[in-house]
Amino acid sequence: MVATSSSVGSGAAGAAVFVGSKSRKYNYFEPRGKRATHYEDVTVDVQPDPERYLIQNWIIEFEGGKGGGAYRKDNTAALSSNWHAFRAPDQEWERTHYQRQAKIETMVQSVISNARKAGAPAAFDKVWIKILQKHLGAWKHAEFGLGTSLMQAQRYGYTQMINNATLTNSSYKMRLTQDITLYLAEIGMDIEGWDDTLGKQAWLEDPIWQPCREAIETIMGCEDYLEQYFAINIVFEPLVGELFRSGFLMQAAAANNDFITPPVISAAEADYERNLANTIDLIYLLANDEQHAAHNKALFQSWLKKHGDLADKAAAALQPIWSQPHSKPVSFEDVKAVSQERIGQILGELGLSR
Repeated sequence: MVATSSSVGSGAAGAAVFVGSKSRKYNYFEPRGKRATHYEDVTVDVQPDPERYLIQNWIIEFEGGKGGGAYRKDNTAALSSNWHAFRAPDQEWERTHYQRQAKIETMVQSVISNARKAGAPAAFDKVWIKILQKHLGAWKHAEFGLGTSLMQAQRYGYTQMINNATLTNSSYKMRLTQDITLYLAEIGMDIEGWDDTLGKQAWLEDPIWQPCREAIETIMGCEDYLEQYFAINIVFEPLVGELFRSGFLMQAAAANNDFITPPVISAAEADYERNLANTIDLIYLLANDEQHAAHNKALFQSWLKKHGDLADKAAAALQPIWSQPHSKPVSFEDVKAVSQERIGQILGELGLSR
């Protein structure tokens, strides 16, 4: 929608005239459905864009920036004929996000508290206890790295809809990092000889975790915010994240007398389903853009190659963990096959391939 200057010739916000500019209703944007949802009402164009309704430049500028306002299209190499077309499928905004996070935290804390009252940590297999200290303790650093990357990425999104989806994704990762930290600290009080330092030590020194560190630190070092978002949800999560969380922790825990870890971790799998849906929707729009589809697909293929190779190395390095528990209900090869099928389905939806 093209904005035109008002008769007063002011450059102030609200000076532009457009269809519905005199109305008190939210009808200045094109809703995805017949009617605007609450999510759209509180999200679309909250971050104003001078190409739409303002006749001056961006109303926010940062010292030391490149000029041209707070948000620039060249913050990503991807191109779009309409950045404002994206709507997050989960329709999450501030209020709904806090509500969902609060419910998850209540559930996690109830599980941990009730399990400790019942003396459940004392029944854990002794080898499994070491695995939790070392490998679950290391994984919280992986989640923190991904959350930090997304926190950085959300600063540069060209629209509020993209920024909201990226920031809620970051918040979920940070919550999980906190959940794991508190969970290990609490059950550690019930287990003799518990060592909270093993996780950090494994993350920094154990050869099993170094390729995972490399993959995540590469994502953290990317300057393109959409590359970070793509690399995390389209590549790293199905190849490494789900592989470890669903394919190991949630499969092997109960077989080793641990019925607490799976519900603590399960929220992360639900988080990822939401984040993946958001990411697929955005990447699909770009991969099928009426003007820039070919450019974007070639770009996405290059990101897939770069981060896919690192994720494959990270997954392969984790294989020895599957052989460590006394009870081994699932093999690494079976779990890996599931992850390969999963990423194949994701890429198929986007018209990409490995």
